[in-house]
Amino acid sequence: MTPKHSKQIQADQAVRLIKDGDVLMVGGFGLTGSPLALIDALCRTPVKNLTIISNNMGEPGKGLGKLVLAKKVRKAIGSFFTSNPDVIRSYQSGEVELELLPQGTLAEAIRAGGAGLGGIYVKAGVGTELAKGKETRVINGQTYLFQPSLTADVALIKAYRADRLGNLVYRKSARNFNPLMAMAAKLVIAEVEEVVEVGGLSPEEIVTPHLFVDYFVVHEKPAGGTRHGR
Repeated sequence: MTPKHSKQIQADQAVRLIKDGDVLMVGGFGLTGSPLALIDALCRTPVKNLTIISNNMGEPGKGLGKLVLAKKVRKAIGSFFTSNPDVIRSYQSGEVELELLPQGTLAEAIRAGGAGLGGIYVKAGVGTELAKGKETRVINGQTYLFQPSLTADVALIKAYRADRLGNLVYRKSARNFNPLMAMAAKLVIAEVEEVVEVGGLSPEEIVTPHLFVDYFVVHEKPAGGTRHGR
C-alpha cells in the first residue's frame, strides 16, 4: 500500500503553503519537540501577520523567537512568554498581541478543537485577571470559566520517525503538544528525523495516524548534535 501522492516534501516547499494572516499551531515545550527546521524555513518567506498558538515563543533568537525578531507575528496565544524577553518587548511596544492561557487550559482547548467541540469549562483562572470578559458558569456549586476551543489553519509539529504514509512516532518529551495539534488544524506538516517504509513502524508505537498528516519534511540531525526531541 502506497499513498496516492508523496507526503515527503522539502521544508521550503512546505512553508509556502502558509499565507499571510494564517493561524499556526506550533508544537514544542521551549525548544524541545519544536519543528526548528520548519520555523527556519518560514523565516525565509515574506509571510507575516501570523497568529501563533504554542506553549511559548521559543527563546531569544531561537525557534519561534526568530519569527518574533523577523516581525512576522501579530498575535501569540500560549502559556509562557517571559522566557523570551524579545516577546515581552514586542508586546510592550504594541507590535505583538498576547493571549495568556494556563497550560492545562491551552492543551485542553486544542484537544477540544481537534475533537470538534465548541469549548470547555475550566476552573483555572477563576477570580483572576484571566477571567475578565469570559463567561462563567456554576456547576455543582463551583464556578468555571468557558474557554472556546482552539483550531488553526496550519499545524507545524515535530515527530521522531514517520513511515511513507505519514504515520508518526514521537520520542520522549517531544510528545507534548504535537499529537494534539495534529488533530486541530486544517493542514498538518510534520518535521521528522527518520523515514521508514510502510510496515516499518509497530502499530502500538504510532501516536498520530497518517490520516492527520498532510506532509512531512525530514530534518536529519548532524552527527553528535543535540536532539530537541528529548
